[in-house]
Amino acid sequence: MSSDSTTPAQNLMSLAVLILNWNRAEDTIHCVHSVQKWLPPGDSIWIIDNNSVAEDRAKLQQILSDKVNFIFSDTNLGFAGGNNLGLQAVLTSGYEAVLLLNNDAIVEGTAVFKLLNLLQHNPHLGMVGPELWDGSQLLSAGGGDIGLALNTHLQKPLAASEVRPVVYVPGTCILIRTAVLQQIGVLDEAYFFGGEVADLCARAQQAGYQTAVLGGTRAQHHVERSAGQRHQLHIYYVLRNRFLYVQKFHTPQRLKLFVYWSLNGGRIWLEAVIQRNWPRARAAALAVWDGWNGRFGGQNARVTRGQLP
Repeated sequence: MSSDSTTPAQNLMSLAVLILNWNRAEDTIHCVHSVQKWLPPGDSIWIIDNNSVAEDRAKLQQILSDKVNFIFSDTNLGFAGGNNLGLQAVLTSGYEAVLLLNNDAIVEGTAVFKLLNLLQHNPHLGMVGPELWDGSQLLSAGGGDIGLALNTHLQKPLAASEVRPVVYVPGTCILIRTAVLQQIGVLDEAYFFGGEVADLCARAQQAGYQTAVLGGTRAQHHVERSAGQRHQLHIYYVLRNRFLYVQKFHTPQRLKLFVYWSLNGGRIWLEAVIQRNWPRARAAALAVWDGWNGRFGGQNARVTRGQLP
């Protein structure tokens, strides 16, 4: 694949940037302001609010009302369902590419233009993303098969302009060709949070598209900003959604991998019990139970027992 990055921004594919908000208005506002610095005229920013509290929504509208397109959900639809509201709007608006961007992540325009250029000149490329960094720490240079391992983030940096085929591009910052979405559909909402982008990349590859990370492009992901929310729910969805992914993409190995993920869940549960971390122990146990019983979708209330807004 070509990775030439000399194409002027104004000649690149039309772009919509989707930013999902859930009770983090300040992060979302900061993210929007960073995108506005490089977004070409004619392209757009979409804020999808996932049923945040009234104060959070009001702050977004007060500061960003004339800068973005808003979509407000009456329920928390998770990462998949919330972003799908934006994706469906983008697909009907004729954009050629869409960038999913976490509100606690920052990406420079030069990186986005390189990614767009790569996507534009390689029609068999469906999704592409940058390396993810948190300051000087590399978080991910692409992902491996989430059905086979718990930590799938590749840790080897890429050379400048190197194009690395990967199993998936992390949803923190992923550029998607909208023609692919028109062919394979949008995110699977059964995941709710975690694994849905890996699923999307897997379906794209089944349809003949490639997925890659481009060296020399970076996004900064400030993971500590969302640590409080992630602590209570992250382990549940990360573990439970492995069962869904295995069910969809590793059917011949389903029983073997279900046992494997059950053992992983048991290990996490035991470690949490030893540490007297009862919420984490509960999350791990529920994840395995729900995985075996096919209970997917949003389960925040069951996992946290009302501890989150």
